Amino acid sequence: MFDNLRADIASVLERDPAAKSKWEVLLCYPSVKAMAYHRLAHKLYDAGHTTLARMVSQHSRHVTGIEIHPGARIGRGFFIDHGDGVVIGETTVIGDNVTLYQGVTLGGTGKDVGKRHPTIGSNVTIGAGAKVLGPFTVGDGSKIGASAVVLKEVPPNCTVVGNPGRIVRREGKAPDVDLDHVHLPDPVKAHIDALEKRVMELETQMHRMLGTQNVEEETAHADL
Repeated sequence: MFDNLRADIASVLERDPAAKSKWEVLLCYPSVKAMAYHRLAHKLYDAGHTTLARMVSQHSRHVTGIEIHPGARIGRGFFIDHGDGVVIGETTVIGDNVTLYQGVTLGGTGKDVGKRHPTIGSNVTIGAGAKVLGPFTVGDGSKIGASAVVLKEVPPNCTVVGNPGRIVRREGKAPDVDLDHVHLPDPVKAHIDALEKRVMELETQMHRMLGTQNVEEETAHADL
């Protein structure tokens, strides 16, 4: 238990530049408290004390603003930055060194039975407000952009943005450590921007042509 706690504190210090000391992280960060409660709740859940486990998890939700079902399985070095509004479903499985931001939901779609929630690989970053819904896998090293809605499997080392989520970057190797979950590439937006620029250029050319035509007509009338 203490090894896990030390790993949680280390993950915060590594990934949050606002964290200044181990004591600050231990006393002030809801992610660390939520994980301490979750480990207790998960042990109770595995032992068959499901109601008591849910009582612990609900108390944790009131204290931290983070709701983690006691059935969820979470690896080492897990970090939820800020934390409010995070929901993690019962059959969720999370690998090591995963980072979530506020407002993330790892949930179900309501149509599945058994395994209903996602499996999140190791070294994954999921941006603020993102929703990952369904019993599929988000591969190791992938990044989910802020407010994305992901409804299908994501291969390793990919970047997903938008609603519905679409893969905008595939990499053959794991990316460098980068927690930016907002400034991500969006080729669809880039294409739309290019089209808008081209329309503006054509409109400018049309106005110039019409202006030239009007001048020529006025000159012809003056000659008459």
